Amino acid sequence: MKVTINNIFQKAILNYLTIAILILFFGCKKEPKEDEITSPITGSRTEFTLDSLYLYAKEIYLWNDALPSYSAFSPREKYAHITSEINAVNTELFDLSQFKINEQTKLPYEYRGLTSPKYSYVETNYKQNAKATVSASAVQNSGIIVNHIDDVTYLYVPSFPQLNTLRADLDNIFIDIAKQKPRTMVIDLRYNKGGYIETAEYLANLIASSKLNGKIMYVESFNNTLSAGKTKVLKHQPYLDINGNYVKINGRQATMADIDFSEKGNTYYFNKKGQLESVENIYFITSRSTASASELLISLFKPYYNAKLVGQKTFGKPVGFFPIEIDKYSIYLSSFLLKNATGWFDYFDGMEPNIPVDLSISPNLGDPEEVGLKSILRDLGGNKTSLLATNHKKSTGGSQHHSKTPISNQEIPLIEKRLKLTLDTKTLSTQ
Repeated sequence: MKVTINNIFQKAILNYLTIAILILFFGCKKEPKEDEITSPITGSRTEFTLDSLYLYAKEIYLWNDALPSYSAFSPREKYAHITSEINAVNTELFDLSQFKINEQTKLPYEYRGLTSPKYSYVETNYKQNAKATVSASAVQNSGIIVNHIDDVTYLYVPSFPQLNTLRADLDNIFIDIAKQKPRTMVIDLRYNKGGYIETAEYLANLIASSKLNGKIMYVESFNNTLSAGKTKVLKHQPYLDINGNYVKINGRQATMADIDFSEKGNTYYFNKKGQLESVENIYFITSRSTASASELLISLFKPYYNAKLVGQKTFGKPVGFFPIEIDKYSIYLSSFLLKNATGWFDYFDGMEPNIPVDLSISPNLGDPEEVGLKSILRDLGGNKTSLLATNHKKSTGGSQHHSKTPISNQEIPLIEKRLKLTLDTKTLSTQ
């Protein structure tokens, strides 16, 4: 059975009702340990929502080890009086996100100012697909741009929407790229704020040589509570497969507590797509808008290719999310680190460019005279810019060659919807 809006609200209501049972479970034990959760078993809808946010964060938040006990944090006392429930929820989320300090910067990992976390966020359920919609719209309006300049192929990718919206375009584009046999790929991510991991992964498999098949691409690393299978609250979240179907295990509803959160179960490997085998060097054009899944694409190539960044420092977002439904809200807590094959993930403050360049605010994307691409051609040596009159240029979204590229100001979350269950798939069935 596919998930509909009614299903979502029914699930939210069910989650709201069962959270009281969860609190009762934790709240009625005698002589609680110091780190044990204790909370009231009665209260208003808002109070239960605030409690629930804390309870989920205490188990699934990436930096849950830094969170205080329930009694010390006291979500009801701190936030229930705030006018408008969404403001109360956002304020609590912000405070939860500011406990873990980055020793290098001496600031919280999620610090970006005084009002909102750098990564974690909340959406009302009826808006939960807004960011994905913006992402898909950006692709339709601006298009993927390809330009072949001698043995260099330039590829502009504006975002990473759900793979099924982009796969056909990517496959067709790379049939043509493979025929050109480029030695160098230039991936322009200057406006790419991220999106779906599976789409960035698919692009990586189109670019990479088949020699990398079976080698580690990246690892999703969850906190110790999740990776050890010690989560309790996630049993109140139904498990949905990648197609949005409910799943049963031996006749019972699978929940997110059944997910394998170990690093072994969340290691992804190269699996070559397409026919391109000639790439030796990869350049990435980046800016402060380059974030999330686009940074993952850069990171996963670093152990295997001569990969250089050109332009400006990236945003710095080596974390991903999976959604949690609490009443009428979808909560996206920073939930896992993204490590490449060498275990590197420490770019919270952004990736520095190898070749710093002040990029234009209105570039002629794919033009060899555009400052970012021109710097790359100069770094490669030779006078490749003279090929402007004869080079081969395509755009999948219309004639954007001479127009300013329309870009959303919203950051696009790095969302993982392929989490796998720990049980043998023979015991599973979908609804």
